[in-house]
Amino acid sequence: MLAPEVAKKYAGGLFLSVKDKGLVDVAYDQLQDLRTFLESDPTLLDFLVAPHVLDEHKLALVEDVFSTRLERLFVELLHVLVKKHRIGFLHGIIDEFVRYVEAEKGIGRVTVISAVALSDAERSSLITRMAVRTGLKIELEEKIDPDLIGGMIVITHNEIIDGSISRELDLVRTQLTKVRVH
Repeated sequence: MLAPEVAKKYAGGLFLSVKDKGLVDVAYDQLQDLRTFLESDPTLLDFLVAPHVLDEHKLALVEDVFSTRLERLFVELLHVLVKKHRIGFLHGIIDEFVRYVEAEKGIGRVTVISAVALSDAERSSLITRMAVRTGLKIELEEKIDPDLIGGMIVITHNEIIDGSISRELDLVRTQLTKVRVH
């Protein structure tokens, strides 16, 4: 099973469970905090992933660290991930879970990568076009990549729209190499 499939499977199950229990907002906040915690100190996740550490030690650490900080359901999720040796997918599971919650709330995240910063008019136009396309309220994340030369790449949850000049030049280059000259 590929990492995105594992993440979707666990995140989907977790989402249905918290929705049923009315804990969607609590789960969203606590899992965001958990992600921030793991990003600030990756040694905990390194320990939980380590193959030479016994599962019982990992489970004891999960209990010690999280039993008073997280809802019991999330602690149990961590237990399952440790026991099934899927804890390395935790970041992806949290990301997928956040997408489920945001979709439930009508929010769509879009990342735009451009060679230069977008103007206010470009940003507004892109948000409007993506909102019409997806039917969601768009939250835009902007990244700058000067290697694109111009244009932009727009990434949604399930689609990549590459309108960069560098991609267009690559396409022209590919087409020109296929032309036979006599």
